[in-house]
Amino acid sequence: MKNIVKISMLALAIALTACNKGTSDGTTGGDTITLIHELDTVQVKHNPTRVVALDYVSLENLDVLGIKVLGVPKEHLPHHLARYGDDPEVVDLGSVKEVNFEKLAALNPEVIFMSERLESSYPELKKIAPVVYIRIDQENFLDSFRDKTRYFGTIFGKEKEVDAELSRIDDKIKAAREKIEVAPGKGLVTLYNGGKFSAYGRHSRFGFIHEALGVKEAVENIEVSRHGQPVSSEFIQQTNPDYLFVIDRGAVVNKKAAEKSEIENVLVQKTNAYKNGKIVYLNPEIWYLAGGGITSVNAMIDEVVAAF
Repeated sequence: MKNIVKISMLALAIALTACNKGTSDGTTGGDTITLIHELDTVQVKHNPTRVVALDYVSLENLDVLGIKVLGVPKEHLPHHLARYGDDPEVVDLGSVKEVNFEKLAALNPEVIFMSERLESSYPELKKIAPVVYIRIDQENFLDSFRDKTRYFGTIFGKEKEVDAELSRIDDKIKAAREKIEVAPGKGLVTLYNGGKFSAYGRHSRFGFIHEALGVKEAVENIEVSRHGQPVSSEFIQQTNPDYLFVIDRGAVVNKKAAEKSEIENVLVQKTNAYKNGKIVYLNPEIWYLAGGGITSVNAMIDEVVAAF
C-alpha cells in the first residue's frame, strides 16, 4: 500500500505539471490541466472563470488568491468568510454536506472544488463539471496541505503567490516549534460535543498541534478516527494534561456554545491545565469547519502559540 501511495503521488506530481491542449468548445475549451486526485483523473480548464467552492478549505484559498466564486454553501459559513454570505451575487448552494444540485447546475461552472464531506456525491457532481477533490491527509498533514494548496496555483496560474504563502507558513511553523519544543508540559486535544469528549492524537484530524507544531502528547496511541476516540472526564483527569485544547463542535453545528461549567467540570478541574489556566478554547470555525486552507492554517498556528 505504501508503494502504491508513493506511485500515486508521483503520478500526481507529473500530472500537475502537464498542460494539454484541449478543443475550443466553450466552457471546456482552451488549455486544460490533467489532475489525478484520490477519486478520479480529471481535465480542468486552465484559469477557469466560472468557479464553485463547496468546501471552506477551497474557499479560503480562492479568497486569498483573489479568485471570484459563483456559489458557495452558506449554511455554517465561518465568520472569516462571512463576506460571501452577504454577497447577493454569490449563490447559496446549501451546506458542505448537502448541496442544492439544481442551483449548482444552473451556474454552469467550469470547475467545482469539494471535500470529503461530499465524497458520496462525487458521481453526481462530476456530471455537472470537472471536480477537484480537496482532501488533506491527516497522517501527513503538512506535505498534503502543501500539495493540495498548490492545486490552486497550478489551475489559476498563481504558482508564485501560492509558494509565497506556503513559505510564510513554513517560517511561522519553524518559529512556533522553536518556542513550543522548549516549553515544559504536555497537551491533550479534545472535541466537545453535546456533553461528550473525544480525544485526538498525533496523525489524527487535529494532530497538527502535535505533528507540525511540536506540542508534546499527554497520552500516546490515541485511536486515529475522524470522530476521535471517545473519552470520559475521568480519562482527562487521569491523563492530567498541562494544556487542554477544546474544540466545541456545538458552537458551529448547533450555533450554541457549551457552558464552560459543562466542560470544566469537577474532574477536569483537577488537571494541571485547569489549575494553571491552560484550558485553551480553539476556534471551532477554524479547526472544525475549515482547518486546511491558507487562512485557517495561519490561524491555527497563532492560536496554539498563544497558549505558550
